[in-house]
Amino acid sequence: MRISVFRKAHFNAAHRLHVPEWTDDRNKEVFGLCNSPNYHGHNYELIVKLTGEVDPVTGFLMDLKELKQIIYEEVELRFDHKNLNLDTETFKTLNPTAENICYTIWELLRERLDDRLELSVRLFETPRNFVEYPG
Repeated sequence: MRISVFRKAHFNAAHRLHVPEWTDDRNKEVFGLCNSPNYHGHNYELIVKLTGEVDPVTGFLMDLKELKQIIYEEVELRFDHKNLNLDTETFKTLNPTAENICYTIWELLRERLDDRLELSVRLFETPRNFVEYPG
């Protein structure tokens, strides 16, 4: 039986969208308020989707307690209550857009999950703005 399971998570983080090679005017033009030199924050909502074949013995696609722990270790500990630009290695050199954050989370989780599982990550920056990377 092929099925998908989902796990939600949450983290709060601040960031600034900025391209150092651009002028201040160009950054403000492209990123608007998101370019504030004082940063701004979001209450990010994360949905992790795994798809694959159910184990006939356990009846699980994956033990969701294990998935919860992986998300906690790879995402929440790394990003929650952090300034993404200043406090994380990844976003010191990568613009922390929702797209880049989502893809980074996908990469972090992919390394920890069984290859037989398809992974998709959906990240809500606001209730109305979200991105998804299906792998």
